[in-house]
This record gives sequence, structure tokens and C-alpha cells, in this order.
Amino acid sequence: MSTIFDLRITVQPEHIDVLGHVNNVMYIQWMQDVAAAHIERLGLGLAQYLELKHAMVAVEHHVQYRKATLQGEEVILRTWLDDINALYSFRQYAFYRPKDQSILFVGNTKWACIEITTGRPKRMSPSFTHAYQPIGSGLNPMDFSTLYE
Repeated sequence: MSTIFDLRITVQPEHIDVLGHVNNVMYIQWMQDVAAAHIERLGLGLAQYLELKHAMVAVEHHVQYRKATLQGEEVILRTWLDDINALYSFRQYAFYRPKDQSILFVGNTKWACIEITTGRPKRMSPSFTHAYQPIGSGLNPMDFSTLYE
């Protein structure tokens, strides 16, 4: 079974836009970063994708920006899987600022399984369906009193 995964970051100068806060595009990058770190932790990352000749690719994002994030702030990037079927997995995200206990951003991504050589949809192999399981019903991913690393 999969679980919640957290990645701590500190906002760097290159993340900041002309308005003095994190650029919206960075949140999408952070979604990718935390998802990639999570799949590596699950033991089914890029090296395994290449070996198995199929991979998960993002096909749809939904995002909600809640509060501005500033340079130097610590942010916890949290992700978890909440659903899976033969072709798709569904990943959720919540980015949290411990300093003021604020949820800064929430989002979700629909990921599709494809054959790497053709880019065509492919049913997930048992390796994928075993590793990419939704979190258990007893976990509350929006409760940041417990950190997962």
C-alpha cells in the first residue's frame, strides 16, 4: 500500500517572480518533483520505467493557489495516491507552510500509463499496480501534525 509522502523545501530566489512571491509555474514543477521523489521511494522510479519500457505521464492537472509563498520560507510538499485503475493513477498534492500552519496550494494530477517507445496507452503492469496503491482510509493527508518522510 502506498502512503503519504512529504518533501521539505526552502523557497529559493529563482522561484520568485516579479511580484515578489513564488511563480505559479513553480508549483507545477514542485508537483512533478514531489511525485518523482515519491515514486522513487516506492521503488518504481525512472530506472524501473526504462527497464519495464512503460511509464506514467501527466495528462491532466487541477490546481488551486491559496496563499502566496515567499523567498526563504520552508514549505512541505505533500503527495499521495487516491485512486488507480488499469490505465490511470490519480495523485493529490497539498503544500503546507509550517511557520503559520497554512495550506498554500492544493492540486491533483491524472497520470496515464504509456509505452515509452510509442507513447501509446498501456495497461499498468503488476509492478505498477502493486506499488501505486491509494492511501489507506485511516489516514488524513490534510493533517500536517504528522510528517511523512
